Amino acid sequence: MYKYPLCCLFICVTLSSYSQAIKPIKYKDFVFSEITVQENISYATAAKPGIKKKHYLFDSYEPGGDSTQKRPLIIWLHGGGFVLGSKKPKGIQLWSESFAKRGYVCVALNYRLSKKLPIFNFTELKRSCYDAVQDVEEAVQWFKKNQAKFRIDTNRIILAGNSAGGMISLQAVYSSHSELAHSAQLPDANLASTSHNPANIAAVINFWGGLFTIDWLKNTQIPIVSVHGSEDGTVPFDHKDTSLYGSNAIHIKADALQIPNRLQVYEGYSHELQKHFNPLFSVSAKTRQRWLEAGQFAADFLYEQLFQ
Repeated sequence: MYKYPLCCLFICVTLSSYSQAIKPIKYKDFVFSEITVQENISYATAAKPGIKKKHYLFDSYEPGGDSTQKRPLIIWLHGGGFVLGSKKPKGIQLWSESFAKRGYVCVALNYRLSKKLPIFNFTELKRSCYDAVQDVEEAVQWFKKNQAKFRIDTNRIILAGNSAGGMISLQAVYSSHSELAHSAQLPDANLASTSHNPANIAAVINFWGGLFTIDWLKNTQIPIVSVHGSEDGTVPFDHKDTSLYGSNAIHIKADALQIPNRLQVYEGYSHELQKHFNPLFSVSAKTRQRWLEAGQFAADFLYEQLFQ
């Protein structure tokens, strides 16, 4: 008499448990279907002589319908060798949109670009990175002052970027102003701050970027998640015969220093996770899919480090 009702009840409970098991997890999975975008907001606190206003603009991406009062912030920094690029490349937009759908507030940030040729002069590359780090720290302070407007959790601000953007993120957290200035042979090096991670960044997303000095990892214990192509000829995957320490070198050193970190390697792929990197070619659907996979890899790591 009771067999069939009990079977039905068992099936209902099982289905309910399964439904709960596959429920999307905020900050890890896509939980919002819509996002809102605001464009061309300035983070500059004052006009800079000789610097165009466009270098201090950002676009914000927020989850639509989100009522959370304190949300983690990701500041996305574009690549381009410190000469080209803006807050509008396809990768930056894709990651900003996809992480906003996970529940993050994302901002795609412009920063100062070099008027010289840093890709042919390593010292100039460091100087360009130094300038960009100053801009990023100014932006972080701006967001802290405007935390109520964007409903930001100032204890969970993440720096993220691809290529040059990854380099800026790493240097901003792991080097001090003084160390970076000295490395770049800047004349004001003795006046620069010696504190590490002055912006109090919670984590770094490094997409195919690198560090100038691997020993800077000793300065703090901020979590790093990296993605890199094994055949990257623009920013090295490791360190052999180069002046940069790429993601694999960072991963090995971070493990030795017990810094929380994770590395995803795309075997056989070059810069920007393309098979044959060429900045003049349009991005293929397969490359975009690898970028989405990189984003999910980073989201899983951040969830583990910051929300569990």
